[in-house]
Amino acid sequence: MTQEIYQRALKFAGEKHKDQKVPGTNSNYLLHLSNVAMEILMAHATEQNFDVDFAIQLAILHDTIEDTDTEFGELKETFGDRVAQGVLALTKNVNLPSKKEQMLDSLSRINQLEKEVGMVKLADRITNLQEPPHYWTNEKIEKYRKEAELISETLVNKNDYLNKRLESKIEEHKQYLKG
Repeated sequence: MTQEIYQRALKFAGEKHKDQKVPGTNSNYLLHLSNVAMEILMAHATEQNFDVDFAIQLAILHDTIEDTDTEFGELKETFGDRVAQGVLALTKNVNLPSKKEQMLDSLSRINQLEKEVGMVKLADRITNLQEPPHYWTNEKIEKYRKEAELISETLVNKNDYLNKRLESKIEEHKQYLKG
């Protein structure tokens, strides 16, 4: 049942991210993860043409390899190979020389998997396009928005609701440019 799957993934992620905050805030990182999951649930309420249980697990676990001590094998053992492979695709390869190359590599790997993986990347960026931390420069704000445009273009046709929502958030994000 979706609720049990959600709770199991959230408990795991809560333990893994226990000391992490949403950047620029004092909010526990579970806020971000639950917002990404909420975007997936709203997409499913609009169109039930995807595996919501798979997508919810990916939404909640998407940063465990990248931001915690979680290893691929632990995710595979706990949630299965399908979920572990999805989270791995959503994880940037920090051995690549630039952030842009890391993003392009991740997007390429995402596009090789089921659409739910791409949907989570869309939902993640929708959630991240909130008001940026006060210390971000215009250059950083603009760069982040441009990266969101790349994500939107690369992951087109994953889910109409999420694609349109991301496009709207990209447009709204322009308001945060200072001066």
